[in-house]
Amino acid sequence: MILNLIEISLILINPLDVFLWSVRKNEKDVINLYDSISPIMQLATGGSMLNFGYWTKDTTDPITAQKNMCSYFGKLAELEKAKNAIDVGSGLSAPAIFWRNNYDKLNLFCVNVNYDQLSFSGHEANLEFLNATSTKLPFSNNSADRILALESAQHFKPLEDFISESKRVLKNDGLLILALPVTLRSTPVWKLGILKLTWSSEHYRLDHVKELIRSGGFNIEYEQLIGKNVYEPLANYYLENRTKLKKLILQKYPNYVEKILHISILKMKNVSEQKIIDYVVLKCRM
Repeated sequence: MILNLIEISLILINPLDVFLWSVRKNEKDVINLYDSISPIMQLATGGSMLNFGYWTKDTTDPITAQKNMCSYFGKLAELEKAKNAIDVGSGLSAPAIFWRNNYDKLNLFCVNVNYDQLSFSGHEANLEFLNATSTKLPFSNNSADRILALESAQHFKPLEDFISESKRVLKNDGLLILALPVTLRSTPVWKLGILKLTWSSEHYRLDHVKELIRSGGFNIEYEQLIGKNVYEPLANYYLENRTKLKKLILQKYPNYVEKILHISILKMKNVSEQKIIDYVVLKCRM
């Protein structure tokens, strides 16, 4: 969400490509985006989790915040009661590895349209990696206890197809758990500013997401807006540690990349404080 105007190994990306990624936002564009931003996220955090993290008053670094998010998400999903769970849009699979380590009886399936990200994860016990799309899940009917989408559903198009597939694959007592950035109302382009370009996912409104879930046959058991524990503390961490983080980023990226990242983070904090964007966690049952 923060940045897509970057280059890989100091090889410039065609600006036209960047524009098209931002406008089209199809699966290939998402792959290009995450192939670009994953290294900068890893440089800035020192880890392989790609979520924004859940920041408490005692959280002092992004890795702890990201583990907090995974822990919160796993408890909400009642993973201790589940046997088979599907992590859709699994990124570099670090959250799945975290859950596997905390719920040793859980079988986890990592689904990602980005084959390179799946390859990064290697071989892990009780983890299976599947290169597939979120809207055509490669699982039989009524076969999963949980479907998890941690900071990934904002890229699923059309979102209603993912919800329909989740209903098909889940058992009758199964749970669909989502965490994703949302807008709280229809927002003029000028209010989002640079985020209109650097937030390269769908800008789903919260009420639209909830309507799709309900019309797709789910009840929303739990809903929590946690943007104040996500955007603002993440931005504050970056701003307070910018000098150190900038040195790390400049090892691989040119100066303008960090400048755009900095401007985007400032804007992200601003629109979060104005309640234009938020971050929602939803627990849904059929």
